[in-house]
Amino acid sequence: MLKVKQILIDYLKDPVGVTEVPQFSWELESGERGVRQRSYHLQVSRGADFGELIYDSGEVQSDQSAQVRPQALRLISAARYYARVRVAAENGEDSGWSAPATFVTGLLGEEEWSAAFISGETEDHAGESDSRYLRSEFCVEGNVLEAYACTTALGLYHFYLNGKKVGEDEMAPGWTSYHNQLMYQVYDVTEYLRQGVNAAGAFVGAGWYKGVMGFVGNRNNYGKQTAFLGQLILRMEDGSTRVVATDGSWKSCRGPAVFSEIYDGETYDARLEQKGWNEPGFDENGWEPVQILEQDFSVLRAQAGCRVRVMDRLPAGKIFTTPEGDLVVDFGQNLTGWIETRVKGRPGDKLQLHCFETLDADGNVYTANLRLAKETLTYICGEGGETVYRPWFSFQGFRYAKIEAFPGTPCPEDFTACAVHSQMEETGTFHCSNPLLNQLQHNITWGLKGNFLDVPTDCPQRNERLGWTGDAQIFCRTASYLMNTYTFFSKWLKDVAADQMEDGGVPHVVPDIVTGCSDTDWLVGQGTYGAAAWGDVAVINPWTLYLTYGDRKILEDQYDSMKAWIDFMQAHENEEGIWSFQLQFGDWVALDAEEGSYFGATPTDLTCTAYYAYSSGIFAKIAGVLGREEDASVYQSLHNRIVKVFQEHYFDRDGNLTAQTQTAHIVALYFGLVPEEYQEKTACALVRLLKKENGHLVTGFIGTPYFCHALSSSGHLKEAYELLLKEDFPSWLYQVKAGATTVWEHWDGIKPDGTMWSPDMNSFNHYAYGAIGEWLYRVAAGIEIDENAPAYRHSILHPRMGGGLTEVSASYHSVYGEVAVNWKQDQEKVTLDITVPHNTTATVRLDGAKQVLEGDGVDFAPGNGFLEGRAGSGNYRFIFVQ
Repeated sequence: MLKVKQILIDYLKDPVGVTEVPQFSWELESGERGVRQRSYHLQVSRGADFGELIYDSGEVQSDQSAQVRPQALRLISAARYYARVRVAAENGEDSGWSAPATFVTGLLGEEEWSAAFISGETEDHAGESDSRYLRSEFCVEGNVLEAYACTTALGLYHFYLNGKKVGEDEMAPGWTSYHNQLMYQVYDVTEYLRQGVNAAGAFVGAGWYKGVMGFVGNRNNYGKQTAFLGQLILRMEDGSTRVVATDGSWKSCRGPAVFSEIYDGETYDARLEQKGWNEPGFDENGWEPVQILEQDFSVLRAQAGCRVRVMDRLPAGKIFTTPEGDLVVDFGQNLTGWIETRVKGRPGDKLQLHCFETLDADGNVYTANLRLAKETLTYICGEGGETVYRPWFSFQGFRYAKIEAFPGTPCPEDFTACAVHSQMEETGTFHCSNPLLNQLQHNITWGLKGNFLDVPTDCPQRNERLGWTGDAQIFCRTASYLMNTYTFFSKWLKDVAADQMEDGGVPHVVPDIVTGCSDTDWLVGQGTYGAAAWGDVAVINPWTLYLTYGDRKILEDQYDSMKAWIDFMQAHENEEGIWSFQLQFGDWVALDAEEGSYFGATPTDLTCTAYYAYSSGIFAKIAGVLGREEDASVYQSLHNRIVKVFQEHYFDRDGNLTAQTQTAHIVALYFGLVPEEYQEKTACALVRLLKKENGHLVTGFIGTPYFCHALSSSGHLKEAYELLLKEDFPSWLYQVKAGATTVWEHWDGIKPDGTMWSPDMNSFNHYAYGAIGEWLYRVAAGIEIDENAPAYRHSILHPRMGGGLTEVSASYHSVYGEVAVNWKQDQEKVTLDITVPHNTTATVRLDGAKQVLEGDGVDFAPGNGFLEGRAGSGNYRFIFVQ
């Protein structure tokens, strides 16, 4: 029976904070094969009964079931809407109406804000990182039909109504390029209100806005005062609307978080708590008037989804004493978030925890790699009695915590680790017959969780935690298999464009708190923007989102930014067509670097020009997708010219690359820069360089993500698997066997003899090398996108068996539904099960197949090293002999 399984709105389930006409997508469910949509009927209503429609598409003859944007839909601010759809299939079957999906709008225009930014601080508090309570009361007369709050802060905030925290969000409003984009959150607060007197309150801290951030410890990067903005819209049963907004009548006092910083943790003095401060009737004696701050309301943007929340809760595994006598709690997993502690003490008793990632070779506390970050949580008991403490305006990266003070005797049950990250639906699964690879998949996923806390950070523990563009670019495709990243990346990419330089150069970190603030830093003092592979995030990430979701809007939104980056590179070409600019990271932290250097052996002008060619080629495709034919022609010609320059400059007369490094060969092969007549020679040269290192990689940030791809796509699948499955140093599985639960920054973060890599830059939760996850999905499992029918509207399912694996099972939940592959190998016989979502098709390739024993209704024909067939939607089983 045909059904509509679920409706997503802007790729989200029931988003709250929509400010433009959204786009709808839906999944179909059926026990039949080959199901294709013939038509759809979409309705939107203000009521759940759909009795009074505000939009009715009628029956639309179309097979479109994603990116359906009803332009005739007219919305009002701060209101809930209901949407439903019914579809008819080509076979005539009708789904009936779906269950309704909902969305809530934010404020649709700048002019609808009547609230003011209010601060409990003055500029004299610029050097402080404590907290403020803010409160006010208002009266509700009559029955409230619906009520919504729109809230944000300069700093971090928690919002309360009548003593209850509103929503589940943490670290709100997040970290953006605040002067260009400040997110606000929308909440349905109907159930929080009562007849008569109500109280509204906010608890505000410094956060990213005015706290210490960056390499050289600058503070007040965006402003000197924290502030809160709140506006309630109440619709009454009598048809009237009332607005309650922050203004000069609010009062403030210092809060109990007497110190709170992103890097250093928090000190919370419960003796300063004021019971009932956020409830009606509280005595405001001693509270002071707030100060109103002038702010640009045009930068306010509603955050409809992907908000930061507590996503996992892990109980403590054990408490133990180190050889040096320290008491340590172990949670068994490196993560990002905080520790929730159950504590009972007398007023003034202290709890103190020092968070850290790993133990040293002797089993003692190791904190050197935190650099200047203190990661310390201190709680001072108040009235007495048992309470549960968690920090309010800080997060930590940790697996362990040293218990420096505790009232009483601690036990594991007193501690819970809260994993905190942006809320994204998990979309990918991967499992195979090799348990070490399964742990690697686990580590990659937890690396994402630990570093996708509102922005894609490099690491979550030391005094850095910045949105490095190179890391995000490298990992984007892997992340987009693992999680629904559209909202996360599209928000951050707006900051990439906002912080882009006037000449088109892209900063190394976004939000950019480095340019103009880090001249004394040993590294970025040489240049804070315009690095190959880092700046290319402006092109590669939007393209990846387009491939994954099929939505051209991300390309349209980012088009000017992409074009500016390509033009920047062209403007800095030399007379030979090679480009470079200021600081180039090149193959960062590659193992073939000179002793004591972070810069790999591959010449940076080669990596720069390789990315110049790669991104210009992608941009030409993007221009074509958007119908900008002139740009498509111009930038395709540019791409062709750069490829020719690369070939003439970096290949000698005999077809050898002039740079005899693994990374040089990898990017030449993967980016399509090798002359056709030298393809095999270049691939064999890469294999030779690999064998020279006894089958080990010596690559860094640029070469590593594409290594296995370069091998498998050039006829060396065996070597790709061998590289992936290496267990000794250096390799992905070396880290796994060393006990890693996330991905490390360095191949030898912990060396085989137990000693550490330099503490200056040695994160144990650094997702960049986790980009190998893309190869697991795209090659080992064979779940691939067809660029001509993106979003898996047409999938290419081509699993590549090898590595001694007997089984691989993987799935990706696309906008159309689940794409799944499971293969099992018994000697030469392979059993392949696949799932193709309804309203889509797939090309199925049986790798190395010599004979099909069971075709399950699909006709197969010879291809290039495989047998190929085409399948409609549904579940299939194929059995073949290799």
